Amino acid sequence: MSTQSATAVDGIAGWTVELMERWGGLGAGIAIAAENLFPPVPSEVILPMAGFAARLGDLSLAEAIAGATVGSLVGAWLLYALGAWLGHDRMRALILRIPLVDAEDVDKTTAWFGKHGAKAVLFGRMIPLFRSFISIPAGAERMNFALFTVLTLLGSLVWNSALIGAGYLLGANWQAIDPYTAVLQYLVIGGVLLWLARFVMTRRARRSQP
Repeated sequence: MSTQSATAVDGIAGWTVELMERWGGLGAGIAIAAENLFPPVPSEVILPMAGFAARLGDLSLAEAIAGATVGSLVGAWLLYALGAWLGHDRMRALILRIPLVDAEDVDKTTAWFGKHGAKAVLFGRMIPLFRSFISIPAGAERMNFALFTVLTLLGSLVWNSALIGAGYLLGANWQAIDPYTAVLQYLVIGGVLLWLARFVMTRRARRSQP
């Protein structure tokens, strides 16, 4: 990437640029692995920047997608290992400390994950916020590791390819993606907040009854 292009961005985007200038696809993988482990690091910035870097010739488009997908998998493996270390019982005990949460809620959620866990992992990799966290319950419930790996690869490949491809096509205008990914993130956050509000009101009403 030219000096002019490298100095045109700073913050997380600038850090991503430096990684890919030095390490190519490996740099993209490191950045995305960090995004998995530290969700405040946004893939919505890193991935389009990887596409832009590919357009400028710092790495190929295939290297960018492959590096980011491998990085996603490594980050997911580490979070899966965290969930496996915590285990079902310890995770259950931690969740039960949350106000208004009953054992019945945890057991229903566990049963739901046992039935729909494969879809949750696959599609969760394409949803902001849930991209990282879905790996922890998968580990805690000891989801088949090979299945977890395949689903994580597929889901990550779709998400990474879409944002890297958009950054490649938009070039220097890669930031035009931000409004669309921001809307998706706001919708997810809004949905979670609405669900939490409904849960709290329903639970308080139930507990207030004689």
